[in-house]
Amino acid sequence: QVQLVESGGGLVQAGGSLRLSCAASGSIFSFNHMGWYRQAPGKQRELVAHITNGGSTSYADSVKGRFTISRDNAKNTVYLQMNSLKPEDTAVYYCNLDSPLVGSNYWGQGTQVTVSS
Repeated sequence: QVQLVESGGGLVQAGGSLRLSCAASGSIFSFNHMGWYRQAPGKQRELVAHITNGGSTSYADSVKGRFTISRDNAKNTVYLQMNSLKPEDTAVYYCNLDSPLVGSNYWGQGTQVTVSS
């Protein structure tokens, strides 16, 4: 079993920055992709940023140029640096770990990000 623990959420004013972290522990398969998703009230969960096992990244159009995803494989940790935050970025942010070779997929418990105008 794999546990994902997110941290770094909070309340910030528009234009501010936050850095989210997600630490994975447990039986982690060495080949995995990781991502950050978010879900705002009344909306579906959406992909924010994704990083492959090899370090390739992709982003939702709404966060391109403002958010940066990175990972530290030695620490089994993925980060999301969020700059120039907007009120529409307000959501619960979830970390995801996907190990396609063994068919496993895990979610963190989520961390609240609130951006005030």
